[in-house]
Amino acid sequence: MIKVKRYKKTVKKVRKLSFNKRTLFLLIIPGITALVGLLFFYTYILKDLPSPTKLSSNTASYSSQIYDRKGELLYTLYSDKNQTFVPITKIPKDLQEATIAIEDKDFYRHGAVDFRGITRAAYSIFVNKQIQGGSTLTQQLVKTSLLSPEQTLQRKVKEVILAFATEIMYSKDEILEMYLNQVPYGGTQYGVGAASQTFFGRDVSKLTLAENAYLAALPESPSALSPFGSHPERGKIRQQEVLKRMLDQGYITRAEHDKARKQELKFQKISNPIKAPHFVFYVRDLLIKKYGQEVVEQGGLKIQTSLDLDTQNFVQKTVAEEVDKVKQFKVGNGAALVTNPATGEVLAMVGSTDYFDPKQGSVNLTTALRQPGSSIKPINYAVGLMNGYSAATPFVDQPVCFPQIGEKPYCPRNYDGRFRGVVQMRYALANSLNIPAVQMLKLNGLESMIKTSREMGITTFKDPSNYGLSLTLGGGEILMTDMATAFGVFANQGYRIDLHPILKITDRKGKVIEEYKPPKSPIFGKKVMPSEVSFIISDILADNTARSDAFGSNSELKIDKQRVSVKTGTTNDYKDNWTIGYTPSYVVAVWVGNNDNTPMSGIVSGVTGAAPIWNAVMTELLEDKKPEIPQKPPNVYGKYICTGTGQVASGNNSGCATRYEYLIRGTEEKKVAVSRQKVFIDKGTQQIAKPGQTENVEEREESIITDPLGNKFCVSCARPTPVPTP
Repeated sequence: MIKVKRYKKTVKKVRKLSFNKRTLFLLIIPGITALVGLLFFYTYILKDLPSPTKLSSNTASYSSQIYDRKGELLYTLYSDKNQTFVPITKIPKDLQEATIAIEDKDFYRHGAVDFRGITRAAYSIFVNKQIQGGSTLTQQLVKTSLLSPEQTLQRKVKEVILAFATEIMYSKDEILEMYLNQVPYGGTQYGVGAASQTFFGRDVSKLTLAENAYLAALPESPSALSPFGSHPERGKIRQQEVLKRMLDQGYITRAEHDKARKQELKFQKISNPIKAPHFVFYVRDLLIKKYGQEVVEQGGLKIQTSLDLDTQNFVQKTVAEEVDKVKQFKVGNGAALVTNPATGEVLAMVGSTDYFDPKQGSVNLTTALRQPGSSIKPINYAVGLMNGYSAATPFVDQPVCFPQIGEKPYCPRNYDGRFRGVVQMRYALANSLNIPAVQMLKLNGLESMIKTSREMGITTFKDPSNYGLSLTLGGGEILMTDMATAFGVFANQGYRIDLHPILKITDRKGKVIEEYKPPKSPIFGKKVMPSEVSFIISDILADNTARSDAFGSNSELKIDKQRVSVKTGTTNDYKDNWTIGYTPSYVVAVWVGNNDNTPMSGIVSGVTGAAPIWNAVMTELLEDKKPEIPQKPPNVYGKYICTGTGQVASGNNSGCATRYEYLIRGTEEKKVAVSRQKVFIDKGTQQIAKPGQTENVEEREESIITDPLGNKFCVSCARPTPVPTP
């Protein structure tokens, strides 16, 4: 009663006001009310309302995918969301229709909000006691992509406003495309592209009707309907409901419906499987270094790599099986790399026997620092050839020590502990003798070898003062990837082609970001070595006869009916064992050892550790292929030389036993010094006596050869069996 009386008094006061004042009063009140309402609406609805432009695929975050050269998916890269963009033209019609049938059957006929759908949903909830959604696909898209999941009137109002704005800005096809690419399908999977790969392990374009219906079923409740949840049968029930709706709405026939219902769904157990993991993460790191992590993990890139998954799988299987065979020799791991030297393409990268081994599997040994052993020797001898020496240059293989400032003398030993007297470069390299290799480096100089190594692709050799003469025996650390590049120079007639593991990168819209078109000839690379030098080194490394003294005539280094150049390497402490070989089409590098540098058994050598893996891989690669014979450069010619001294057989020495050798024009200037001299000979060794030796010696006139370092050897003396190290 009191409130009524107050109201009547107020009305009387207003009536007493003049007409103008009363009119002003009646206008102000509604205006203020409207203003307050607008302020409230702006503050709680419009102020933080996101823009529908954020729905566009141009601003959305999408996963990047790495493929092999044939289009096989290797791995999906993403940060928080696994979301792969698929244009509407590549999304199966079945999946589009299944989604519309179960989520919004009048999608193409109504606007942003379906008032009939809201009425049906309300009727179902209040009359049939069944929960049924009334939101359109547009509303669902807005809700999942732009708004929070909270169930409030405020959020619902925002949803409706944004839905109307979205329908104004985009066509129905664009909205459907965004919906199918952005709504959640369970866990971190957003969009049909990611969902298809996650659940079925295939591209969405390759799914069956039954699988499409299953994906269409998931957005209603991704966790509850997941095949990996506690009630996987719920997803199947929902899928059958989708198929029924498609039948009722005329999208499929009865026969198609029945067939799809009966199809057994086979789900992939691993949500984001990975193939060739060491290679995948090698590529990922390269991409991040170039484009940044955000672009790589959220930019929706499609990366086509050079990897051949079939070759990768064969190499992986071979490495694992062969390492298992020699585990009794304390060999714990292995790695292999296959490249095309003419293009730099990486065809296979196996970083360990098993990436998923928790102890050491994830370490990629193809990109890890290891010592190369004698596999580095070809570079040293290549420098020698460039300095004017030849494949016939003799070295005196006998006990020798090299003084070192502030340290004890360096006295290299051969792998088998024997000395062979005069050995020409061809046989010194082919049989991997250490003493001639150290002598060659002494002649070349560390600076020259390091300079050439870096020009060939070895990135880890830096300051020459950090190394000694043992560098030619593997005394410096390298990367297998670098060794593949360097050996590729020999295969490419002196041209360097860097590794190119990535062939093409496109963005989510298909625009090419970068593309590598492999050259038809290696001459497009950088010339770092004379073709004459690479030809002769390759010829030596392919000479099975020349290496038979150390490896035998039927070792694992021989590939039947093929011409393949190959070099082994084992460190003195047996921590690393290598085999690297090549043709003009393939470089195959193999390593075995232990990640923690634990030495292997001494029985592991160049032909018992890495070589069997190398042989199996190279044999597989060259099966049914014609041998590739490198073309001899014009400046290379053949001559018969004396087998004992390396002299060109002519004139005074024409009666010597000879062999055929390739020489480079101009190397004749470094002639072999052989002369008759009076010398003291040790009666026991039948060789030149040691300086100062007086016992058991006799003076004789003999033919003495002097090698480039000044070491002398009696070539006319009786040749005893090669003696072991004392």
